[in-house]
Amino acid sequence: MRILFISHSFNSLTQRLFVELRARGHEVSIELDIADSVSEEAVAMYRPDLIIAPFLKRAVPASIWQNHVCLIVHPGIVGDRGPSALDWAILNREPVWGVTVLQANAEMDAGDIWTTATFPMRAAMKSSLYRNEVTNAAVAAVLEAIGKFERDEWPMPLAAAGKIHGQLHGQLRPLLRQEQRRIDWQNDDTATVLAKIHGGDGFPGVLDSLFGTPCYLYDAHPATTTALAATQGRAGDVVARRDEAVLRRTRDGGVWIGHARRAPAADDFDKMLKLPVAVTFPAETAVLPELPVPLQRPEEEWGELRYREEGAVGYLSFDFYNGAMSTVQCRRLRDAVLQARERPTRVLVMLGGDDFFSNGIHLNCIEAAAHRPDESAADESWYNINAMDDLALEILTATDQLTIAAMRGNAGAGGAFLALAADMVWAHEGVLLNPHYKNMGNLYGSEYWTYLLPRRVGAEQARAITQNRLPISATQAARQGLIDTAFGRDADSFMREVKHRAQALANAADYPERLAAKRERRAADEAAKPLAAYREEELARMRRNFYGFDPSYHVARYHFVHKLPHAWTPRHLALHR
Repeated sequence: MRILFISHSFNSLTQRLFVELRARGHEVSIELDIADSVSEEAVAMYRPDLIIAPFLKRAVPASIWQNHVCLIVHPGIVGDRGPSALDWAILNREPVWGVTVLQANAEMDAGDIWTTATFPMRAAMKSSLYRNEVTNAAVAAVLEAIGKFERDEWPMPLAAAGKIHGQLHGQLRPLLRQEQRRIDWQNDDTATVLAKIHGGDGFPGVLDSLFGTPCYLYDAHPATTTALAATQGRAGDVVARRDEAVLRRTRDGGVWIGHARRAPAADDFDKMLKLPVAVTFPAETAVLPELPVPLQRPEEEWGELRYREEGAVGYLSFDFYNGAMSTVQCRRLRDAVLQARERPTRVLVMLGGDDFFSNGIHLNCIEAAAHRPDESAADESWYNINAMDDLALEILTATDQLTIAAMRGNAGAGGAFLALAADMVWAHEGVLLNPHYKNMGNLYGSEYWTYLLPRRVGAEQARAITQNRLPISATQAARQGLIDTAFGRDADSFMREVKHRAQALANAADYPERLAAKRERRAADEAAKPLAAYREEELARMRRNFYGFDPSYHVARYHFVHKLPHAWTPRHLALHR
């Protein structure tokens, strides 16, 4: 079928649906929801069989839904209505939630029900639930709804559907406002504080204050009794730091707060970025006592980096918020890789984070440098990409172990190519990859991709991959040879199989031969063209991106970090244009 997406942005859910439907033979074109007239024009040009709205912030115009079947993907159970569906579910600590596909009509979220899919809730950030449980449920529900549409079945009125799905009681809920998210540090327990910050994660955050300065809070994690025992203070006090986060006490415990955004002032818009707390408040954070933790530690003890061993296999995770890796984070991860390389293991598995493997350089931290005295975005970009290259080099030259990049979450730009530095790249079937830089102002890219990518897929396919601005599924990436294999529908089943395969590799009779072959190939490749030469050539192009006359990268980065609304739909998304 010809399917048109109308979406506020090409977000993770929209991308996942895009690749899933294209994989099933549907032709999918996308129009970003910029204005009613633009959407109407897209419908007239494309003449779709079906319209799907995966992610909207306003109503579909009547001129469209009155004349076309238009499916709305709502992140709530049957009967749930309103713009803060998932926020309310997290705040109320609902045990079960869902996604409903309904038909657009004159009342928001109140159309006839095509289908629904539910899932058990977990204590997690809204952004994590959205990328995982919500996205998986949305894919299942949309595919079911398309099947019904193709069979000429029709949706069920909301009242009737509510009786069938009566075990879940959806209702109209208003926009969740800051006064309802407000944290009472003296009286709220840790679970309540976490639910409030989790429910606002991504957007809009929870309006509070740090160090006497109004700001929005994000990226919260529970603190252990071990961490709390090492500090003193009352509920609401900020008492310690770790990585670039701070520990704040609650009535019955404490939470680590990883990111903050200063509340905007009329003359200070450019500085109001979501950043690690230590970057937002550098002087205030620096005087706090540090609570470092070893790489190998109990699972419940929070930290961005974690290493554990099972037999002859080491597992290194790096759970960076939104997959962005700043200069400081790249350097810390490089040190962790060096420590892991010194361990007496046969296989090193690079796990990335739960939601993202990596998305490359940290654009928010780079943008922040543009607004500090004696710093510049160009310089910080240069430091960050060199730190990424240093990290990739340590993985590439790990010749005493076999290395695996096991992608539990999505990867984009430099993060997708960082994975290729490992000997083997595995991903679960729900992972999306954006292995290109061009959407960020035609960045050339580094991370040794000019060495890593052609040796996997050949020069011609490498050019096609880097020129393509669209996401690809892990399954498609495996078919192209970009990664080695995709297995497991979700992260849990994937990790079970990763452990099985990694142990088998470490215990294989031919392990010495595999390791010897790796060393021989690395030596032969180095003799043919040193890694330093690839890096020098890539960075020469990147220097022009950062310091040259063409400001495309800086403009694209500014638009990205400030989330400026789109003025038009990019042509690689809008087939009808």
